[in-house]
Order: sequence, then structure tokens, then C-alpha cells
Amino acid sequence: MCPMAETCKGMVEKPRSGVLLMLPGVVLIILGLAIIMQPQILAWLIAIALIVIGIGMVMMANFVRKLGGRA
Repeated sequence: MCPMAETCKGMVEKPRSGVLLMLPGVVLIILGLAIIMQPQILAWLIAIALIVIGIGMVMMANFVRKLGGRA
């Protein structure tokens, strides 16, 4: 039997809780309502996202730089 068929069979027999699937949607709705009530939250979220992306890019550049030095 195909390994993928075994996996699919297990997924069908044991359905996961729908609450976990709904959680990201609920969080986004709450975040949207918070932004409507306090638009300043949006500026904070964008600033935090840019900082996290910047840190990620610096870490990636450092990794690529180290990889280039190894060759």
C-alpha cells in the first residue's frame, strides 16, 4: 500500500479539532477590531514587522557570508 494512502487514511479517521483551525481567523478579527478602535496600533505593528524583517535579513546575509567564506 502507498505510504501516502496510509497518511490520508489516518487524517480522515482522526479529524482534528475545528477550534485550532479557527484560531488564526479569530485572532485576525480581534486585531482588525483593535486597529479600528486604535489606529495607532497599525503603526506599531508595521514598525515591529519591519524590525523583524530587518533582523531576518541581517541574519540571512551573515549566513550567506559565512557560507561563501567556507568554499
